[in-house]
Amino acid sequence: MEAAAAAAAAPEERRREEEEEAEWAWSWGAGTDGQLGNGGFDDHHLPQPLLLPTRCRGRVSLVAGGGAHAIALTSDGEVFTWGRGTHGQLGHGNLDSIPHPKFVKFLENHKVTCVSAGWNHSGFATDSGKLFMCGDGSFGQLGTGDNHSRNLPFEVAYFTARHIEKLALGMRHSLVLLKDNSVYGFGSARRGQVGKCASRNEKSHNVPRLIDGFSDFKIVNIYANGDHSAALDEYGHLYIWGRALIGEHDNDQPCVVLPSLSISQVALGWHHALILSAGELFTIGVYRHQNCDLPAPRNVVGQQSNTSGASSSHDGSSSLSATKKIPCIDGEQVLQIASGTEHSAFVTDKGTVFTWGWGEHGQLGLGDTSDQVVPQRVNIAVSSGPRGVYCGSGFTVAVDLD
Repeated sequence: MEAAAAAAAAPEERRREEEEEAEWAWSWGAGTDGQLGNGGFDDHHLPQPLLLPTRCRGRVSLVAGGGAHAIALTSDGEVFTWGRGTHGQLGHGNLDSIPHPKFVKFLENHKVTCVSAGWNHSGFATDSGKLFMCGDGSFGQLGTGDNHSRNLPFEVAYFTARHIEKLALGMRHSLVLLKDNSVYGFGSARRGQVGKCASRNEKSHNVPRLIDGFSDFKIVNIYANGDHSAALDEYGHLYIWGRALIGEHDNDQPCVVLPSLSISQVALGWHHALILSAGELFTIGVYRHQNCDLPAPRNVVGQQSNTSGASSSHDGSSSLSATKKIPCIDGEQVLQIASGTEHSAFVTDKGTVFTWGWGEHGQLGLGDTSDQVVPQRVNIAVSSGPRGVYCGSGFTVAVDLD
C-alpha cells in the first residue's frame, strides 16, 4: 500500500521538480492550445513556469511566438516547439497540439541559427544557409511552389543555391534576407506585404519573389507580423511596406519612415510598431483602447489613463494614429522590445519586464484581463544577467538568457 502511494505521488513530485528547475523561464496569457508550454491548456494571468528542458537553461537565444504556438532556439542550434499544431507548424510529423516544449528531432542534424513563427506556420534557417518551413501553406507562405501544408520541416528548394541569413513570418506571409543583401517574400499578397504585384488580381505567391525598393545599404534585419513587413539597414533606416501603419493606404514597396532617427530595434504588431532609437522607445501606428476612469496602479510608468475589462471587444474602442514616445523608466534602460498582435513588452538592463496594450487573455501578466495604455511592471524575479521577452498573439514569454 505504501509502495502504491509512493508511485502515485511520483508524478506530482516530478512536476514540482520541473517547475522549480524552470524558474528561469516564464509564460503567461492565452493557453488554450498549449502555447504557454506549462503542461496545461488554460489561460494564466500571472507568469507561470515555462517547462523548457533543464539542459536549455542559459542556452536559449531566441523565442518566436506565433498565433498559438512558439519556437525556442538554443545557442547551439537546437529547436523546441510547443502549442497549437493543427497545421503541422510544430514540425513533429503530426497535427497534435503540445502543451510543453518538445525537441524538433527532424532538425537534429542541422545547426539552426534563426527561427520565426507565423499565425500557423514556422520557419528555420541553418548555419549553412538552408531554409526549412512547415505548417499552413494555404496562402503559399511555405514558398514551396504549391499551397499544401506540411507537418515536417521541408527544405525550400528555391533557395538551395542561395544562403539565407534571416527570416521573418507574418500572419500568412514570409520574408527572407539573403547573404547577398536581397530580400524575398512569399505568401499572402493582398496588402502589398510581399512586394509589388503584376496585377491587383494577384492575392498570393507560393514561389519566393524579389522585393525591390531598398537603398544600396546593407540590410541587417527583417520583420513581419500581421500583414506588415519591415527591414532595417546598417545605418538605422527603417523600411516598412504592406498594410498601412502610417497614413491610410497600403504600400507594396519599401518606404523609409522616421528618417531622422537612427533605429536599433523594431517590433511589429498588427496595428502598431515599436521603435527603439538611442535608448528611447516610440510607437507608430494605431493603439486601441477604451476609456475607463480607474486609478493608476503603483507599478505604472507615466500616467495611467485608460483600461478596459476582460469582456470588452475593440469594436467600440478609440483609435489614435501617431508617433508617440513611451515614458522612460528612471534608472533603467530599455534593452529589448517585443510585440504581439495588440500588446507590447520590453525588458530593461536590470532585467525588469514591462507590458502594455490588449490584456483580454492575461497576456500582460498583471493578474487580470484589463488593457493598459502605458507600460506596467510584471512581477517576476529581477535577473542578474540578460533576459529576453517575446510575444505571441495573446501570450508572452520571458527567459533568462544565461
